[in-house]
Amino acid sequence: MGQLLASLNLRSHSDIVPEIGFDIEKATPLSEELGDYNQLFTLLVQPNTTLLKSLKEYKPASDCIRNAIATPNPENEEIAWNAVLPTVDMLTAFYSYSSELERGIPMLLNVLCKDGVTKDLDRHPGLTKLFADILDFVFEFDYLKIRNPTIQNDFSFYRRTLQRGTQQVKKEKESDLRVAINQDDLANRISLFIAYPTPMLKCVIETTTKYVQTNRLVQSVSDWLASIWFACFQTLNNKKKTTNDNVTFYLKVMVVSIILYDHIDPNGAFSKCSPINVKNSLKTIQLLNNIYQQEQSSTSNLISALRYNSKHLNDESTPKGIKNLVMAT
Repeated sequence: MGQLLASLNLRSHSDIVPEIGFDIEKATPLSEELGDYNQLFTLLVQPNTTLLKSLKEYKPASDCIRNAIATPNPENEEIAWNAVLPTVDMLTAFYSYSSELERGIPMLLNVLCKDGVTKDLDRHPGLTKLFADILDFVFEFDYLKIRNPTIQNDFSFYRRTLQRGTQQVKKEKESDLRVAINQDDLANRISLFIAYPTPMLKCVIETTTKYVQTNRLVQSVSDWLASIWFACFQTLNNKKKTTNDNVTFYLKVMVVSIILYDHIDPNGAFSKCSPINVKNSLKTIQLLNNIYQQEQSSTSNLISALRYNSKHLNDESTPKGIKNLVMAT
């Protein structure tokens, strides 16, 4: 294992990124370990399957909206309104989830990183698994959101219709004005949320960065993210542990942990002093996707996530070989 660590350009630093025998995917959040975090687990992990299912089953309301615009009458407008309501409910649920992330991630990092002891991921296997599941969910949500650009068109129609209704309420039903304004305010906030290409990842980056700056835990959180990266990287390069079922999970968690590290560490993930070997990670992504051909975690999707969400990729200190690998995809 020492030769592997050396080949990965890990700083001596085996105390920061040690040999890891911890399998993140198979870690089970136990009730006794979660304790006060049971509610957090319920809020952040259990809804994931349902939320993503709604996004996978999303049906655009484009035809109904076009009819309502081309032939504006009460009947067509009502049909279009009813067609976009499921999308509105779905986006409201996702926006609410992002708010829970803003509350929950600092709670997790308080336990996982605040004491500065980050080398043993299995100290808190359940919470480590919870965090990894969040990273997996974040990547998949943003992937599906990008693949469905009509979501924003549907929501724009909803907002326009809602705003017209608010104006009407102001004239006719003063008692309902507060409700109308609250709906309009929520719609504006959701609109800002989904306007960003990768809204969930943006939420996680900003929340983690704020936590690190507020608590002055740059080194601790950076080291912990490097350990998460290496646990995934090590498993992906272990033929005995890598299967078609779990490769997607590890690839997504590995990539998001690199992105987070790049935003947290002052030098970023691409510098020569980084414990993360981005070059070998990119090669692993390409190799495994050639073997398993996973659509949602294809080479282009994973490397594009690094390309468009990293902070230090274009720094002068980033080796040209890494830039070329990322830019070529």
